[in-house]
Amino acid sequence: MAQVSINELPENILLEVFTHVPARQLLLNCRPVCSLWRDLIDVVTLWKRKSLLKGFITEDWDQPVADWKIFFFLCSLRRNLLRNPCAEEDMTSWHIDSNEGDKWKVESLPGAHGTDFPDSTVKKYFVTSYGMCLKSQLVDLKAEGYWEELLDTFRPDIVVKDWFAARADCGCTYHIRVQLASADYIILASFEPPPVTIEQWNDARWTEVSHTFSDYPPGVRHILFQHGGQDTQYWAGWYGPRVTNSSIIVSHKMTRNQAPSRGQPETTQGQEEAAHLPSPLDLHRPF
Repeated sequence: MAQVSINELPENILLEVFTHVPARQLLLNCRPVCSLWRDLIDVVTLWKRKSLLKGFITEDWDQPVADWKIFFFLCSLRRNLLRNPCAEEDMTSWHIDSNEGDKWKVESLPGAHGTDFPDSTVKKYFVTSYGMCLKSQLVDLKAEGYWEELLDTFRPDIVVKDWFAARADCGCTYHIRVQLASADYIILASFEPPPVTIEQWNDARWTEVSHTFSDYPPGVRHILFQHGGQDTQYWAGWYGPRVTNSSIIVSHKMTRNQAPSRGQPETTQGQEEAAHLPSPLDLHRPF
């Protein structure tokens, strides 16, 4: 029997084969093989099929997608980049930046003078005390699978969320800071709203904080997430703000202008005000 080259197969059959090859292998091992494979792997249809196969889209998907290949990879990587967001592992994965009063503690929902969380799968929360309590995580985007071209050229939206609540019988002040930083810890963009103070005898409801970083400068490699607070009555125990279900998610959406040329970088307000930080530990400064 005469041997037949795989390239003699109809292109639609080759596309079907490529649909079932892992995406990174397609780009790293298959695409360089020959011009035919390169052209087929760059076809939009392939990445639509792979997105459909993985459940990233449905048959009736009608939302515009600028680049289906990038869309597929962003969907594949999409997850909460914060570890232990709901206190299921006590304080594991969190860096304690400030631990005053009776220190951080983990409690079960709804807690004394508290209310149920909107998502019934969330069972626990972190709670602060009468002195300032702050904790943080520093996310390394390259270690999480995001490569430089993806971050700098496409700059996908970065969505940050947090939830906080007070006890009904005690007032408190809640703080949050999220910063996007370069490889050498220059702050490129920041979200740091004014502290939220809740008065005593409140309804103890859970409040969501959300912010989306869009069209940020190229060069982002790290994300610092920090939150916490303290009570306003200075009562011994754990009467400060409660926090849980925090998240950092790199979206498949891209709301950005074209990245400036590396030869003549544009100056933005964020870059003008950026301060060089010598080590990641300096990012964990108190409010």
